[in-house]
Amino acid sequence: MKQYNSFVEIDERLRILRLQREIDTESIKLHLNQAKSSLYPTRWVGGFNGLAQKVILTFAIKKLSDFSRRFRGLGRNKEIPLRSE
Repeated sequence: MKQYNSFVEIDERLRILRLQREIDTESIKLHLNQAKSSLYPTRWVGGFNGLAQKVILTFAIKKLSDFSRRFRGLGRNKEIPLRSE
């Protein structure tokens, strides 16, 4: 426990503690507002849109890949007629 030698020291310490409390209060308000904004439904929709885009893109790439394999497979099984000149 700190001992103070004068009322001036006590007043300074009280002023510092009061300012620290105000800073902490503002910090809590800031964090609370950030938490609220991260829970807004519009943010969730944006996240779901990004997820939906990834799923659709993955589906499209898979289908194109399957189509490409089938198309390459058709070329191997068929004979290419030679031109006679």
